[in-house]
Amino acid sequence: MERTVLLALKDGKRISLDDLATRADLPEASVSRAVLWLSSRGYIRIEEDKRTLIGLGPEGDRFLKTGFPERVLVEAIVDRGGRLSLEEVSALSRQSGEEINIALGWARKKCWLQIALEDGRTVLVAERKPEKGPDEKLVEAALGEALIAEELPPELFEGLGILRGRPNVIRQAEEIGRFVSLTSSGLEAAQRIVEVSEEVSQLTPELIKSGKWRDLRLRRYDIKAPVEGVWPGKKQPFLRFLDELKWKLVALGFREMEGPLVEFMFFNCDALYMPQDHPAREIHDIYYVKYPSKGDLSPYIDLVERVKLAHENGWKTGSKGWGYKFSIEETRRLILRSQGTALSARMLVDERLEIPGKYFSISRCYRPDVVDRTHLTEFNQVEGIVLGEKLTFRDLLGVLERFALDIAGAERVRFRPDYFPFTEPSVELAAYKESFGWVEFGGAGMFRPEMTLPLGIKVPVIAWGLGVDRIFMMSSGVGDIRELFTQNLEWLRTQRVT
Repeated sequence: MERTVLLALKDGKRISLDDLATRADLPEASVSRAVLWLSSRGYIRIEEDKRTLIGLGPEGDRFLKTGFPERVLVEAIVDRGGRLSLEEVSALSRQSGEEINIALGWARKKCWLQIALEDGRTVLVAERKPEKGPDEKLVEAALGEALIAEELPPELFEGLGILRGRPNVIRQAEEIGRFVSLTSSGLEAAQRIVEVSEEVSQLTPELIKSGKWRDLRLRRYDIKAPVEGVWPGKKQPFLRFLDELKWKLVALGFREMEGPLVEFMFFNCDALYMPQDHPAREIHDIYYVKYPSKGDLSPYIDLVERVKLAHENGWKTGSKGWGYKFSIEETRRLILRSQGTALSARMLVDERLEIPGKYFSISRCYRPDVVDRTHLTEFNQVEGIVLGEKLTFRDLLGVLERFALDIAGAERVRFRPDYFPFTEPSVELAAYKESFGWVEFGGAGMFRPEMTLPLGIKVPVIAWGLGVDRIFMMSSGVGDIRELFTQNLEWLRTQRVT
């Protein structure tokens, strides 16, 4: 097949794949495979040309039969002396009022008539029947066959520009044409071919019985020959990563936490010992639910009271609290969950909580950020807590380091002191990878007694909330967070299945 294709291109001219199949007398699929093989060897050059096919739309068909509305109007005026009032035109024409207005607009645009005011009446003046314009000539040329916009002569191309401003007169369709031609190496190879002997890819019973197999050559099987890509169904890369992360945490003995997307301000902020005047609770950092704006916290009334006292005076925690008047109405506000730590607060008051215990969540969170290559208005956090009698800050740093090295594929980690209202001490995790640079993953720390004691927890709790989207970006080499949710088939197809 490859030799036959080379011979068909021996004249050195550029030719379309369809014409090549006809000239070589081969099926299109066979020609495509041969062209791919020859292209990989540098014998053939493959080029793509985009072209626009032009045909008549429903209005174009009507104009072809009845004439353009503006021409019908102007010729009617000329046939009746060259001057007609607007009322006379409406009475004589079979067009509707809207069609007459359209015809008037296009006739004036083409300078085919003038409008004058005589004795309080609007008069339409046309001296002669106009010659056909480029738009009319294009409609006539498109009768019965599609035209290629890029190959139109200048006059008809001008008509195309006019008709593109009129709905349903023409229809356009983009078409990609593939063309092949020989390279200098291909031309030399084609000139060395004298004849093409018949080859077969498999022996059939008929060939064996008839003895024809003696006169045939078996085609060599080239395991390096290029083939068309096959794109089997597979899980979206980021969703697959989240599933794998979940199973890794489960294998380490963690249990999954769950909670609602629409959350009380109480669990999202107040139970985390975040004061009610904290900047992170402003409307530019949290999505507030408009209706209903508040929910019922009566099942947690005792818990709410303890958290209220911790905010106001420290309750029994040994702290002085924040020293302000806690608002019950504010804590009932409904919002979209802005941080995965809200799930940790819910887990600490869950009757299924076990001490010692390890818990995690991969939670969708929402914040009104400006969308760019590292931020989205909705994002995923991997949240984790570990409860136990002898836990220390060093245990937390070890967990964070394992996350960065084993899951994100980082080469180095860096810890910096940080501040969160609900942890002390607090730390920020950043990780480094060659060709990717340093990336901030999120924060962590030891839950403060002002948070844990009102929730009934009397043992140390280490906690972290990391941007799992960024962890995936580093592990997979993705440079723009928006690609995680893209519909770009090329990107999705080329992601490796691990």
